[in-house]
Amino acid sequence: MRKLLTYFVVAALLSGCQTADDTLTTSSTPVAITGPTASAIAGDMASRLAEQLGSAGATTTIKMEKDTSEFATALEAALKGWGYSVVTDGKVAKDVKPVELAYAIESFDGQVLVQVSTPSIALGRAYTPTAAGATPASPLSIMQRN
Repeated sequence: MRKLLTYFVVAALLSGCQTADDTLTTSSTPVAITGPTASAIAGDMASRLAEQLGSAGATTTIKMEKDTSEFATALEAALKGWGYSVVTDGKVAKDVKPVELAYAIESFDGQVLVQVSTPSIALGRAYTPTAAGATPASPLSIMQRN
């Protein structure tokens, strides 16, 4: 009985061991998607992100890694369309605290899986590419971080 109790205590202590990682990952190798597909996905994800972050206002700056992919360009344009100031060169004023934005795009079974995340929230959704753009193939997944 004593060994069993010791086992559970050790297991409970080890299961609580985690490392906090506040860094965000960027897309390692973006999936090649066409302009209309990239625009449709970026527009939807930007609107959903705006719903979660609140109104853009003059002081909301979003910091993204510099990327020349069609999705990165479309996402930047969509965020600017929602009123956000987007910085891709890493240069922000000293008094501005930008919201860091990372994204990931993966292809799986004919669908495109997209995740857009900030330090406080992560949004994910699957899309089916079409000739005219893309249509959502799953509900929006929202994960809020503390």
